[in-house]
Amino acid sequence: MGAQGVILIVEDEDAIRLTLRDYLKKKGYEVLVASDGVGAIKHLLDNRVDLIVSDYRMNVLGGDYWIKFLHTFCADKKVFITSGFLRPDFSIPFPVLYKPFDYGKLAEMIAATLDTEKNGDG
Repeated sequence: MGAQGVILIVEDEDAIRLTLRDYLKKKGYEVLVASDGVGAIKHLLDNRVDLIVSDYRMNVLGGDYWIKFLHTFCADKKVFITSGFLRPDFSIPFPVLYKPFDYGKLAEMIAATLDTEKNGDG
């Protein structure tokens, strides 16, 4: 386990996925990456994950069904959704960050969420 927690990044854009991975690793997190929902499910089955940062729109298992999956099967996980374009047919039950987003703001949100969970407040 990483010193600060294990984060799963689910993002189909290579540049975002890899730069965000590197940024969060420098912040002390253990970071797993997947380019779609299927790869994310594999990580979730094989690893303990504290928090998921996921794109909304992905070619393979993304969009509304991915959100429904996270809500139903990952209720014990903290989740942030990112999107450049978001118009689902239902409300998103997770915090949403719109692209382009500031990595520093995301890191603050992650730290606050994991600190709250670690202290038993969440």
